[in-house]
Amino acid sequence: MHATTGYTRTAIGLHWLVAVAIVGIFSLGLYMHELPLSPDKLKLYSWHKWAGVSIFLLVLLRIVWRLSHRPPAPPAGMPAWQRQAAEGVHLLLYALMLAVPISGWLMSSAKGVPTVWFGVLPLPDLLEKNKELGDLLAAVHKTLNLGMAGLVLVHAGAALKHHLIDRDEVLVRMLPLLKNP
Repeated sequence: MHATTGYTRTAIGLHWLVAVAIVGIFSLGLYMHELPLSPDKLKLYSWHKWAGVSIFLLVLLRIVWRLSHRPPAPPAGMPAWQRQAAEGVHLLLYALMLAVPISGWLMSSAKGVPTVWFGVLPLPDLLEKNKELGDLLAAVHKTLNLGMAGLVLVHAGAALKHHLIDRDEVLVRMLPLLKNP
């Protein structure tokens, strides 16, 4: 591995693909949660689970890419506490990008609702049917999602701060078409 001044096209593509997918699936989760039970709601839940499995696989690919391609060094002059905070937020985001779909799969298993990827590939249940555990895992899934949403806002806010206030290349190297102000 070697240090670079910017992210690879693959890293940038995976970052934005996963980011857009997570915003989409989060929005779908908020929308479908409030719907009354109907065939349409069940269809949306299936789509939500298909997307969750797909995002999980993309995140695994992203982790493999990240482990084999060192990200660029922080800008010169970035305070140590900001470097540590950025590393911590990134680690937490990766952990949540794995934990959220796993918690959803566990919840579906405990609620006795199979996960069938794209309606074709049934995934094994990870737990026996257990209503109380299913309800607990639903709360865990929701809490993890809200935590990830908060961290995404912190992450995006920090990137904008670097671009608009610090005027460094942190955001520009993830959005190569953007110019520093």
